[in-house]
Amino acid sequence: MKSIGLEQPKLKLFINIVILGVSLWGVAQKDFTKEESSLFQTILIEIVSPIQGSIVSLRDRGGSFFRNYVLLVGVSRENADLKDKVEELESEIFNLQEIARENKRLKDLLRFGEEVNYKKVLAQVVGWDSSSQFRVLRINKGKNDGITLRSPVVTAKGLVGQIYRVTPNYADVLTILDPNNRVDAIVDRTRSHGILEGFSDFKCLMKYVTRTEQVRLSDVVITAGLGNIYPKGIKVGTISKIERESYGITQIIEVSPSVDFQRIEELIVLVGNKENGDEKRVGVNQ
Repeated sequence: MKSIGLEQPKLKLFINIVILGVSLWGVAQKDFTKEESSLFQTILIEIVSPIQGSIVSLRDRGGSFFRNYVLLVGVSRENADLKDKVEELESEIFNLQEIARENKRLKDLLRFGEEVNYKKVLAQVVGWDSSSQFRVLRINKGKNDGITLRSPVVTAKGLVGQIYRVTPNYADVLTILDPNNRVDAIVDRTRSHGILEGFSDFKCLMKYVTRTEQVRLSDVVITAGLGNIYPKGIKVGTISKIERESYGITQIIEVSPSVDFQRIEELIVLVGNKENGDEKRVGVNQ
């Protein structure tokens, strides 16, 4: 009885293997018949297939366009953001460079005439008379800052002029370019004395220098310290032209100011001690 029970599973396994083998052999030997398409099927396929192809192509193109459009929009926005950042950084760099240049100019101004006991009022140019080649400048300091009439005005390069009009918060500077502003001056090398007046084209004339004075081109002209206005020794400019006429006792000397009036931005007003007749020599880039 036990032997018969053990043989039944083996018999079932054998029968299953035989059935599976017959089934596989039948599938392998089956000959699929080739079916001819009917006229209706042929027409339907010929009509529908191009439409299907167009739909698939349109779908692919639409998907590609959408992906590329989204990508381009993203890139465009990124480029716009980067451009804004670049412009912001360029503006910041420009501002820092401008601050550095201004600091250098201010340091040069503050080093001016350290040995002279004058109070120095630092001011900025806020306007000028454009009809007269910058013969008159307006600054942003006035009476409230201690500025008085006829106070001398200078830069680190040299003499600018004097205060001729003042209000509580502003003052006007009559520059050495104006013919009405006469400066007692001397040629540093020869000590030849003359009167400097504004001329034209940002030039000055040094008058009343005798013909016997052996002045030369590029000689430095400085303030003489007379007249109780300008301290002695402030650089005014250099001789750029000399005319010795065949008659008369003087020579005509053209002086190019050491201050570039077309680029002047900051300056110093000297106040105090003027009434004491202080004639200490002021070295300004001589």
